[in-house]
Amino acid sequence: MGARGELFTTQVYLDNRSYFFNVKENRSGDVFMQIVESKNRDGVEADRHQIAIFAEDMQKFLQGMEKALDFVEKDRKTKQKAVKEKKAQKESAEGKKIYKVKKDSTTKEDDGVKRTGRVHIVSKKQ
Repeated sequence: MGARGELFTTQVYLDNRSYFFNVKENRSGDVFMQIVESKNRDGVEADRHQIAIFAEDMQKFLQGMEKALDFVEKDRKTKQKAVKEKKAQKESAEGKKIYKVKKDSTTKEDDGVKRTGRVHIVSKKQ
């Protein structure tokens, strides 16, 4: 047994956080896992949080963790699918733009004025 009842320790380093997974045994012989999150800011350890999970509760804890991970993965896939569908919809819409020009009986066929339905002021001076 190591210092402070430690049986096993592993670490995970992220950007500004470190996670420690410590398996320990207390004085009465109960085995538990201690998860410690340590946050660093500007090289100085600022926050440290920990939880303890006893051996008899680890399976339930892992089941809850697996459910949460499944939800996160399902949500991520749903969002990716929605982004792909939106992108495909946008691309198909851009390729199918159709402009129709209304023709009235009073307009000349090719008088050189583009008519879009908006009001245009055309000078009659030539």
